[in-house]
Amino acid sequence: MDENMENSTPTPGNQPSQEPMTPQPQAAPKAVPNIDISQDSKNMGMLCHLLAIFTVFLCPLIIWLNKKDEDDFVNSQGKEALNFQLTIMFAIVVSCILIPIFIGIFMLFATVVCNIVFCILASISASKGQDYRYPLCIRLVK
Repeated sequence: MDENMENSTPTPGNQPSQEPMTPQPQAAPKAVPNIDISQDSKNMGMLCHLLAIFTVFLCPLIIWLNKKDEDDFVNSQGKEALNFQLTIMFAIVVSCILIPIFIGIFMLFATVVCNIVFCILASISASKGQDYRYPLCIRLVK
C-alpha cells in the first residue's frame, strides 16, 4: 500500500488530537443612538409610548397627529404606539367577554401587565433613538 494512504486513514491509536470547540463569546452590539434624531424627537417618541400606559390610545393619537408630518421618528413611534394600544383594547374587550368562564380574569391581568412592560421597554428604546416594534401587535395604522 501507499504510505500516504496508510497515514490518512485514522486508527484509534494515531488520530490527531482535536480540542473540543467551545463557542466564543460574542460582544453584544452596543446601543448607539442615531445622531440624526434630535432630542425633541426622542422625547416625543418616548412620550407616545409612556403616556399610553395611562391614557391608552389618546395621547399617542394626539402626538402622532400633531407631529406625523414634521418628524419621521415621531411618525413611526406614534403609529407603533397607537397600533399596540388598539391591540391592547381588542385584547381587553375579548378578556371582558370571557370573564364569565373565568379565563377572562387571567387574560385581563396578563394584558394589563404586558401593556405596562412593553410600553416601558418601548419608552426606553425611543429615548435612545431606536425604532421599537412591539411583539404581537396588529398593525392597523400604516
